[in-house]
Amino acid sequence: MEKLVVGPSAKDAVSLDASVADNLGAIAECLGRKVQDLVVVVLDRSRHERLIADIRETGARIQLIGDGDLSAGISTAVRGSGVHAVIGTGGAPEGVLAAAAMRCLNGEILARLVVDTPEKEERCRAMGVTDMRRVYRSADLASGTQILFAATGVTDGTLMKGVRFFGDGARTSSVVMQTRPRRIRFIDTLHLRQDSNVKIQF
Repeated sequence: MEKLVVGPSAKDAVSLDASVADNLGAIAECLGRKVQDLVVVVLDRSRHERLIADIRETGARIQLIGDGDLSAGISTAVRGSGVHAVIGTGGAPEGVLAAAAMRCLNGEILARLVVDTPEKEERCRAMGVTDMRRVYRSADLASGTQILFAATGVTDGTLMKGVRFFGDGARTSSVVMQTRPRRIRFIDTLHLRQDSNVKIQF
């Protein structure tokens, strides 16, 4: 999927069909910032060379990540995370998960399937997709009125730490979000060995 993820302030000001410069200009205006103050997260992939060059031309800062565009997408909708947009092409399942999170956080994802081979088009049609250029929003990808989103960090990210191991167990960071009532919970969990001599480490 092509993806563009933004927070609540800019969710009605961007478009997948607009240029990078226009989208970043719109985001900056919505946030009351300069484009040069924006941080845009992009997956570090060779397919994004042109996109990275276009972002750099605007003066915005880029944060390249090896993986985890879902976590980065969530960060766009959390004030103070330091992430203002996620742009690029990534997995469709992660796009659906990001849409569920955006429904909880009042942010937005704009997404369009990348159908660049006859095999992909055939697969889409088999799933009932007829408009290959359709732009999906969060409500299209995660429909319904009661959305529940849960995630646990595997590697360190903006919102959650990755799994940390110690002698007698492991520690994880999780987030659970829902739309009704609108609630976000951060959960810090110790997973301990079943041992009478276990030692807890905080």
